[in-house]
Parts: sequence; C-alpha cells; structure tokens
Amino acid sequence: MRAILISGEDRTVEPIDIAGREAIALLIGFDTIESEALGSQGDRLYFDEECFLRGSGGRFQVDNLIPVSGRAVVVGASADGQVLRDAATDAESLRGRIRYL
Repeated sequence: MRAILISGEDRTVEPIDIAGREAIALLIGFDTIESEALGSQGDRLYFDEECFLRGSGGRFQVDNLIPVSGRAVVVGASADGQVLRDAATDAESLRGRIRYL
C-alpha cells in the first residue's frame, strides 16, 4: 500500500510501498509504535513511542501534532489505527506541513 516515510535526521520525505504493520516497525527501527491522526482524510502518523527516551535525533513536527524524532511513516488507517490502507496524503504536500526542530 502507498505510504510516506519521513526521516527527521535526513530531512527527507519519500513515497514508499509497504505490506503492513510489520513494515512500519522495520522502517521506524523499533516495535514500540504509536500513532496520531494526521489530517481529516484518515491518515495516521506512526512513530517510535519511545523516540525521546532513546535519544533519537532528527526532531520534527507535522501540523500541530506532538513533535517526534527519528523516522515516521504516514499511511491511511481506520479510526483506531488497526486496519491500514493507502495514504491519502501525497509526499509533496506533506513536505510543506513538516517543521524540523
């Protein structure tokens, strides 16, 4: 499914394809995954719940969500975040919504 990988350290935003939740953990690098709703089209931002405890570099903030660090994945999801689908957001428009801290 279509997703977007954000790397705070590299300051990159890349469209990617993933197979499921396991791929999110591999891309983020940890299995302590948390998510926040991103916009009104059903997308969610998945990130390492313990990113600040680990001291991950590359802090960034999307819209008015809590800041995160390291890597994050944007993908479409059900309201509870359990059923994944293609991201509605595109990488180009997402780039303009990210602030690197």
